[in-house]
Amino acid sequence: MLTLHRCMHMPLLCLLTSLSLFPIICTYFRMKRIIIYSLLLTFLCSCGEYQRVLKSQDANYKFDYAKRAFEQKKYSQATTVLKDCITEFKGSTKAEESLYLLAMSYYENKEYADAAAYFKAYYQRYPKGKYAELARYYAGYAYYLDSPEAQLDQSGTIKAIEELQGFLDYFPRSDKVTLAQNAIFEMQDKLTLKELQNAQLYYNLGTYMGNNYESAIITARNAIKEYPYSKYKEELEMLVLKSRFQEANLSVEERKADRFRDVIDEYYSFINNYPDSPKRQEADNILKIARKYVKE
Repeated sequence: MLTLHRCMHMPLLCLLTSLSLFPIICTYFRMKRIIIYSLLLTFLCSCGEYQRVLKSQDANYKFDYAKRAFEQKKYSQATTVLKDCITEFKGSTKAEESLYLLAMSYYENKEYADAAAYFKAYYQRYPKGKYAELARYYAGYAYYLDSPEAQLDQSGTIKAIEELQGFLDYFPRSDKVTLAQNAIFEMQDKLTLKELQNAQLYYNLGTYMGNNYESAIITARNAIKEYPYSKYKEELEMLVLKSRFQEANLSVEERKADRFRDVIDEYYSFINNYPDSPKRQEADNILKIARKYVKE
């Protein structure tokens, strides 16, 4: 009976609970509508002001709006308006500031190629300007951030190194020197990796359509000479040793002894530089074979 009594009162209890929550639910949805309408109104007002700015002939109004847009991270709007400001304030400090802000807007919007171009335009136009130091730094750093993977064309990487090196030459005491140096080292390693990949490709081609081992040696040696402090130097030197060994192994009998002497010389050069190399066993095996062809 007690169970039946409870069941009979359950619908009534649910109804009373729902009625007590009804005002709260209504208030929640009313507040939600107000927030949505407020956001929509703000958005429409913002768009409306942007359109007014584009049509305005008041250069100062445009300049103030562009700075506000930049601060509010509306970088696309800022770039559009700032281009007008550069023209309208030509020859004034506002034109200088507009050009720098334009470059920074592209940079913050991750449009690094455009950012680098405008930073360069700034320091070329205002070599002693208020933002010259930052412009030189960010021109290089924008190229650095836009630098592609090693297997792709590295012209952008080379530009980044040139720009950052120029920054270091002009501002050797800047607080961004360490950042610039680290970026240069990283990009030099990327260029070295590119050359290592090229040398490895030659090595893999072997004797296909010519002596590709010699091409591998030349490519690797040039990379070592160009980037002597690269983290890929050990791999490049090992590739030279392996290429020398393959050349010697494929030589005609009367030249094998001389070629394997070159291999032995290359081995000792490698071991002197990298006595604890993870490639030590492979190098030792090359030496063991080479000694069979060379009379002591």
